[in-house]
Amino acid sequence: MTIRVALAGAGAFGIKHLDGLKQIDDVKITSIVSRQQDQAQEVADKYGASHATTDLAETLSRDDVDAVILATPTQMHASQSIACMRAGKHVQVEIPLADSWADAQDVDRVQKETGLVAMVGHTRRFNPSHQYIHKKIVAGELSIQQMDVQTYFFRRSNMNALGQPRSWTDHLLWHHAAHTVDLFQYQTGERVVVANAVQGPLHPTLGIAMDMSIQLQAANGAICTLSLSFNNDGPLGTFFRYIGDTGTYIARYDDLFNGKEEPIDVSKVDVSMNGIELQDREFFAAIREGREPNSSVAQVLPCYQVLQKLEQQLQS
Repeated sequence: MTIRVALAGAGAFGIKHLDGLKQIDDVKITSIVSRQQDQAQEVADKYGASHATTDLAETLSRDDVDAVILATPTQMHASQSIACMRAGKHVQVEIPLADSWADAQDVDRVQKETGLVAMVGHTRRFNPSHQYIHKKIVAGELSIQQMDVQTYFFRRSNMNALGQPRSWTDHLLWHHAAHTVDLFQYQTGERVVVANAVQGPLHPTLGIAMDMSIQLQAANGAICTLSLSFNNDGPLGTFFRYIGDTGTYIARYDDLFNGKEEPIDVSKVDVSMNGIELQDREFFAAIREGREPNSSVAQVLPCYQVLQKLEQQLQS
């Protein structure tokens, strides 16, 4: 069965999805939605989609769309996810699911009402490096005592990963912290029971905190320390140190090292070394098999409850 998919948001991350989709059998890209028609058409031509538009509703009305991947601005994620499901389309929305707890709950409710596959792009669950750790935990070979995580970018102006001006403002808490909060709960298999946060000064024009520090503790006692910055002029990205009872591991996206910085071969962990492609494979497999995907809305919902508590703490 060929699944016909639309992509909304043909920016830097949308292109990563399109490149991943080219590696997956029985998936056809049929529609591209972007803010500008010429960009939508250019991407549609490049990836073989027959339809390009600036209007998501137009795409959702089409008969040749079974599923939608949303790589749109954060502020649109919840409402667009709901619109996709109301139109009878399966949906995968990029992280974050929402930028409020209330909106995240609304998406979960509509998923339960429709029964459609609704998945969130919590890519860390799929990166081979983190999968390797997860398999050790499930096998009883490792128990996490502490995670030490650094999420560092240099974004003192509103630019995307391609160095292009953004039409929206990114957020350390609701976007970048969401990766680690979810991963910590996923890897420990426990809910967060203690969560604390402090933030640095707000940017004078962007209006967001450019630096943040978060402490978490899971119900089993494991702890996590997360440092985030948009001010970091140095190596960029997110770096995870897992300190366990039987070993220490350092994960950098799809690559893994032991505590002595010796590389660990994770090439056989899954069918690809590309976390985005593996994420997309899970989405389409869940649709075909009529099952809940890993990183479903329901599974990641506890992450957003923690983020709400942290936001309330920061606001007070």
